[in-house]
Order: sequence, then structure tokens, then C-alpha cells
Amino acid sequence: MTSPVSDSLFARAKQLMPGGVNSPVRAFRSVGGAPFFVKAARGATLVTADDRELIDFVCTWGPAIHGHNHPRIKAALAAALEHGTSFGTPNPSEVEMAEWIVKFFPSIQKVRLCNSGTEATMSAIRLARGFTRRDKIIKLAGCYHGHSDSLLIKAGSGALTHGHPDSAGVPAAFARETVVVPYNDCAALAAAFAANPGQIAALILEPYCGNVGFIMPDPGYLAQVRQLTAQHGTVLIFDEVMTGFRIAPGGVQEREQIVPDLTCLGKIIGGGLPVGAFGGRAEIMDCLAPLGPVYQAGTLSGNPLAMAAGIASLQLLAELQPYARLDALGRQLRDAVQAAARAKGLPVQVPQCGSMFSIFFTATPVRDYATALTGDAALFGRFFHACLAGGVYLAPSAYEAGFISTAHEGAAIDRACEVLTAAIRGL
Repeated sequence: MTSPVSDSLFARAKQLMPGGVNSPVRAFRSVGGAPFFVKAARGATLVTADDRELIDFVCTWGPAIHGHNHPRIKAALAAALEHGTSFGTPNPSEVEMAEWIVKFFPSIQKVRLCNSGTEATMSAIRLARGFTRRDKIIKLAGCYHGHSDSLLIKAGSGALTHGHPDSAGVPAAFARETVVVPYNDCAALAAAFAANPGQIAALILEPYCGNVGFIMPDPGYLAQVRQLTAQHGTVLIFDEVMTGFRIAPGGVQEREQIVPDLTCLGKIIGGGLPVGAFGGRAEIMDCLAPLGPVYQAGTLSGNPLAMAAGIASLQLLAELQPYARLDALGRQLRDAVQAAARAKGLPVQVPQCGSMFSIFFTATPVRDYATALTGDAALFGRFFHACLAGGVYLAPSAYEAGFISTAHEGAAIDRACEVLTAAIRGL
């Protein structure tokens, strides 16, 4: 695939930015080759700098549940822009956003808005430590919660993609306060609590993993996590930055009927603009300044443009209730990949729920970090480039979730299934 404009842009970018990108996975190092640059997006389609149209299953890594450049969201942004871009004061739209979040997440009694998922998880961890007066936390291997120091231990996402699940620059003293256990392993979790009695401030996890590929919990696993954390006085934090408003209006916790103490959100609540939020039980949230001793702040928190786009996105979800339709699209894609792989004699796992999915080339059912690594990453790279040549863009990593939007309905999903099927036949 020739991309002279993108290639020229990438050459310039490499002289100015580390790796030529502002987020590591964009560099295509996991799959090989050079990234393309995008100049426009609409519906289910990206338009590259070289005027190629690609059916997009990255959806800006989750926010674009209604597709790109949705007219309602664009109109909301235009209206908000008439009044200014940032005030540095409280504004009406942040109150409305808080009302939406509290309405759909019964576990959230109070919420604090911020500017990214990383800010949300970092702040939730600090809040849990301040509330419990404990230092240690538990995270799950392969779960990615942004790039704050305490959480870059056995991380997924770009850290795993580039072969470095731990980051340089994280002090050993910080790492000692983070206990890592496998996802879907209750015995290991119970052992971690037993080894650190009265010391665990918080357990943070993606209830459905999205950053080591898409992985579902075993039946009963999340309920046991809830039971163990309650038993040990540990704050349970659900990182629903990806899954919040996407798996269900109230996220995984609604679908699984589990009530965490704190929840982290992002992605969809910004409608494509930078955003984050964390919220939960009032007694915990009231430990935040200005009421309590745990400090957290942000110049652009509750930014009126991000709030306008996010509110429009949530209004659309409430009106359209697209979840059954999105699940049907996910199952259509999953079934097409599985059928093509069977016909080819290739082992494949395609975990899927609603509008999230992953494709692992392995005979081993994927249920945690270790089994995700059994996937053939080199084969995925060949598959990725075959799909890209056919006009379908998947995440450029064997260890990232894919996302589907309502804009994929009809011709886009049908064409994508044809391309994925042909790509598997050609492996």
C-alpha cells in the first residue's frame, strides 16, 4: 500500500517527536510498517492523508460509539463554542454531565470530572489511599489503567505491545507498593490479601479487560473480587474508561450486577474530546479537596466543549438504546472470523461482548495475561496488513480491543466481514 503523503509526514514527525507519534501504539511497531495519517473521519470511515477510505474498528480507541463526526455531537460543539472554549470556573454543563453519570451508575453518588482516563485512575488510587490510610494496591496483570507510576506494573496496552510490560522511570519503591495478581484467579487474589494483611488500600481492575486484548471474566469472578475486597476493607475500583456506557449504559457493573466503591470513566463521556471522571460512594468522594485532605485539581476539568460533546453522546445513547444492535454487529464480525479460520484450519479465539472484540490466533482460550500471550503476534501482524490493504483498519496490535459503532450497520459491517474473511484465507 503506497502512502506517499503519510510517509512524508511520518518522516517529518520522527525528527520532532519520539518515534514520530504522541502515543506509542500508533507507531505500528507491533505490526510492522509505517503508520498512516488521517485528515478526516465520518461515520465508520477514516480518510487518510493519501485519500484512502478505511472502515475503522478503532473508533478513536472507544469514544466513537455513534461513529465519527456525528451531526448531533458536532452541532452541540458548535453551539458551545459560541460561548467560549474554557472558563476556569464552574459551568452549567459539568453539573448536567454529573447528573447523567449518577443517573446511569447507581454505585456513583458523587463524581469528580478530569481530563483523561489516566487522571481518573491516578486520582482514584490516591483517594483510596487517603480514605483507607493504607499504601499498597492490587492490580491485575495485563490491565492497563493509564501511565501513572503506581499502575505501570505488568501493564497492558502500549506497554505490552512494545514488549515492555513494566516501564523505566518507575521507582522501585513505587513498584513495591503494587501487588500484581493474574486476572480470573481468585486463589491468587486471596493469597495476596493474606500476604498483606490490613495493608491493601485498593484493588483496581478493568472488569472486562480491553488493554491486553478483550477478555471476559469467568462466571462468578467479579462477585468473588467484590466479596474479598469488602472482607478486607479494601476499596474496589472498576476502571470502566472503555466499558462505561459502551457495554451497557451503566457499564460492566450494570451487566454483572456488581457494585464497586469507585468507578473510573472516560472515552464516551467526552464525545471524542479529552475527558475523564471518577466517582463512587459519597463518604469516599468527600475525602477530596475542598471537603477533605486528598488533593486533586485540573485547569480544564469539566471543560465546556468536552461536556457539550459528551452530553450529546449520552443523550443519543439514551434515545437510541443501541446495545442490542451493537451486539448483533459484534456477533456478525465474530462469526465471520471464526468461520473463515475454521475453513482455513487456523486456531482463533474471538472474545466478544456487545461492541467490543478481539482476535487472537491461538488454540488456547484467552482468559488472562498469560493466555493472551499465547496468541501468534506475527500472524496477527500479517492479518492486520491484509485487512488494511483491503480497506479495514484494526488496532495495530495483537493486544488491543476492537470497537464497533452504530455507523457500522449495513454496508460497512458487511464489507468488513468480507475483508477479514479474505485476509484469513490469504494467511
